[in-house]
Amino acid sequence: MNNLINLEKKINSQLTTKINSSKVKHEQLYLNIDSEDIIDVLLFLKTNQATKFKQLIDITAVDFLENEKRFKIVYLLLSHELNMRVLVDSYINDSEIIPSITKIFPSANWMEREVFDMYGISFKDHPDLRRILTDYNFDGFPLRKDFPLTGHTEVRYNEETKKVSYEPVKLEQNYRNFDYESPWEGTKYIKEQTKK
Repeated sequence: MNNLINLEKKINSQLTTKINSSKVKHEQLYLNIDSEDIIDVLLFLKTNQATKFKQLIDITAVDFLENEKRFKIVYLLLSHELNMRVLVDSYINDSEIIPSITKIFPSANWMEREVFDMYGISFKDHPDLRRILTDYNFDGFPLRKDFPLTGHTEVRYNEETKKVSYEPVKLEQNYRNFDYESPWEGTKYIKEQTKK
């Protein structure tokens, strides 16, 4: 724990203007930065002798639909030498294009493509920014909170035409009924059936 606090102090002293906030929580270091400082901060964390965060574990995003800055982009880094993790996050607008870190961490290529495909967040200077998990004709971004639960189109193999066909989804969104009762007590309709 003391090592993390010392590391937090070193990073804050070196990157004074680039770190908005920092904290140690769950035996990890959390840094909040502005999106224009992503390249500088991640390059520092990778190359500085005090930090040595040389492995990018993941890039993800969080959708805060109601906030002014809708998304939070999160970078998770690991230092094998120090046996520590750091989470670097930044809040961004819906239409903001953030810099790609593929020149710092080549493995970011696929991770940034996944974030683009699932959330619609674009990365500036990415070598090959295209969909990776969904089909090329896919409409929308599945991990956004405003994405409909059933999607827009249904993809299936048509035996008559011997090819894949795209059809609009026929399910209506207003038929989502959820049963929130405890499964240990049984739902109302099961209770009613057992009483009869």
